[in-house]
Amino acid sequence: MLVDYLQRGVLAGVVAGLAYGLYVAFVANPLTEYVHDAGHSHGHGAGDHSHAQEGTEHVVSETTTALVSVGSGVLWAILLGGLFAVALYLFEPALPGRDGLESYVLAGAGFLTVSATPWLVVPPAAPGADHLYGIDARIGIYVGLVGLGAAVSAAAILAYGRAAPRHPALGALAAAVPIVATVVVLPAVTPTVVTQPDVASELVTAYQALAALSQAAIWVLIAGAFNRLRRRADPAVNAVDTDADSHDQLTASP
Repeated sequence: MLVDYLQRGVLAGVVAGLAYGLYVAFVANPLTEYVHDAGHSHGHGAGDHSHAQEGTEHVVSETTTALVSVGSGVLWAILLGGLFAVALYLFEPALPGRDGLESYVLAGAGFLTVSATPWLVVPPAAPGADHLYGIDARIGIYVGLVGLGAAVSAAAILAYGRAAPRHPALGALAAAVPIVATVVVLPAVTPTVVTQPDVASELVTAYQALAALSQAAIWVLIAGAFNRLRRRADPAVNAVDTDADSHDQLTASP
């Protein structure tokens, strides 16, 4: 059973990864290059005699960087798909929702855990960023914040489960409390870890917003593709559900 979940999760990750790879190639990489040029717009100085060679090297470097970034994006989505499948297998009974909605709940929890909560302290860094801490410290901070994000996600799901039987809107409000509290409190009590002194704040905001939206889209695509693969793999279950719905409609008819 776990193997089936894992296979579907990896395939869903491939689907999301291909879409994300196209985004990286046609949106993220050009935007990164634009931000880099905006932060280093103060001249190249001297001489035209080596321009052709430098231009060729620049094109090769850009092509290599693009291929590496696209490949990394695809592998990242596949990794998330595998983690999603294992988490769904373990926690599906505890997740609210039915008919595939629980997959999207888990996807939201995954985004909150892996991206949203850590980025409140260590946001996506555009080219030219100044970091307060070294790479090892930033990795340690990120891992700790992933743990916090998982705790916040669990608290939101548990809060919904307790309050939703009274009213779904009350459940949604209860689930929002730990999330909103984290979004408000965490940036206020942590130092500024990343600064962008050479890039306009509006451009940095746009860069970070696109990064957040692209990661959210990966999780939505993984959940949607996983649900579709599961329905195609379990036609008997779908047939039973359809027969049950038809039976309910017939018995409800006068």
